[in-house]
Amino acid sequence: MSTDLKYIDLLITGKNFTLDSGNEPVLCSNRVSIAQDVVHMIIEAGIVKELIAERSPVLRADIMMQMELLVETDTRIVPGTVSIKDGGNGDYFVAADTYDFGPLSVTNRLINDEQ
Repeated sequence: MSTDLKYIDLLITGKNFTLDSGNEPVLCSNRVSIAQDVVHMIIEAGIVKELIAERSPVLRADIMMQMELLVETDTRIVPGTVSIKDGGNGDYFVAADTYDFGPLSVTNRLINDEQ
């Protein structure tokens, strides 16, 4: 696992940049940056809207699989390691392995972020 700052990004909390006490943007790096990119990738793909509208458990599982396959397109993620679980009430748990930084996990309220 690398400790070098390979990926650097602005930290986003909710829909806003996170600011420090001097009102300067807070930076995030590596695993946090990848996790943040994964969440935004899912939201921007519009898959969440399909998930909100779907009531059939079988079709919801299909949409979850689409989300997993989408996350696997990120070249920093090891294919076959992505797992997305529905935690209920719009919470989704994403877990995956990265090539350079080991495992990552994200809990995000995708449905509220989408609206």
